[in-house]
Amino acid sequence: MLNDMVEAGVLTNYALFGAMAQMRYTEPVATLDADVRVAVPSPDRLDLLTPLYEFCSGRGYVAEGEEVRVGAWPLQFIPAFSELTRDAMTQADTADFEGVPLRVVSAIYLVVIALSVARAKDFTRILSLLESESVKADAIAVLAARYDLRDVGDFPEKVSE
Repeated sequence: MLNDMVEAGVLTNYALFGAMAQMRYTEPVATLDADVRVAVPSPDRLDLLTPLYEFCSGRGYVAEGEEVRVGAWPLQFIPAFSELTRDAMTQADTADFEGVPLRVVSAIYLVVIALSVARAKDFTRILSLLESESVKADAIAVLAARYDLRDVGDFPEKVSE
């Protein structure tokens, strides 16, 4: 469906992120929905997600609040709102999901986005990605500094403590 949205011009880009993306790199984790970062052709519209919901509705997918149920999964569309999230989406890897290409945010960007949000569950995500050896602490510090997350500049030392 996401690739169809790009082909139809409803989206200009997308990438799976959050817990569902994390599971590409780590053991399975509990989550209630699948989060998708999206870029749309008209990002200045107040109703910028309306065309996505209309596209989904036209294909029989039901909106449930801010999410759209696709099969068993509620899907949440989240616009790329910052340079970090736009870059994470642009730099996403393409994975194979049952024979269909699916764009997935890379592990390093998952970590830096988690650092920028800094909730307890985000720190759990960071530790899980580090333990899986999907990312290295020094690479995290470099990318975090690029997005002016200066308070984590000594991240490698904090991790080793």
